Amino acid sequence: MDFASLTLQRQSCRNFDPNRPVEEDKLLRVLEAGRMSPSACNSQPYHITVCTGETAQKVAHATMGMGMNKFADKAPVMLVITQEEYNATAAIGAKVKRNDYRSIDIGILAATLTYQAADEGLATCILGWFEDEKIREICGLNQPVRLVIPLGYAAEGDPLRTKKRKPLSEMTTRL
Repeated sequence: MDFASLTLQRQSCRNFDPNRPVEEDKLLRVLEAGRMSPSACNSQPYHITVCTGETAQKVAHATMGMGMNKFADKAPVMLVITQEEYNATAAIGAKVKRNDYRSIDIGILAATLTYQAADEGLATCILGWFEDEKIREICGLNQPVRLVIPLGYAAEGDPLRTKKRKPLSEMTTRL
């Protein structure tokens, strides 16, 4: 599929099929795409913890506080992205330029993972609402959790929604 079509097809799934597991080869292609995503000084200041089975369920429940993300426990895979340290070059650049590039790099990683998943016929939703400490405990992590991405197949009949976006004229300036 060409990239323009992929951007129209990919959406945040809130209706996963809990009975359809993600094939290992598709999961590996998603993770490999993430591995190849760009980052400042190629530092890749993140780690992806792949959770399945009971661990995925526990992580999903740690994203469902206060009635949020009610769909998360239907996804068979949860990708937990933690923020890691920079390599030396990126750390120096971040200090000199007073810009923490890790959040940017994690955003690029999340976009890469989700677009590759869509290309594989898989569905995702990028979650920023979760209990960091609880997920760290579940997964045995020492670094802060920055995003959680449920991964699986959309339930049969889950409609492709019309995208609601700002007009290009409101989000760009030409000089």
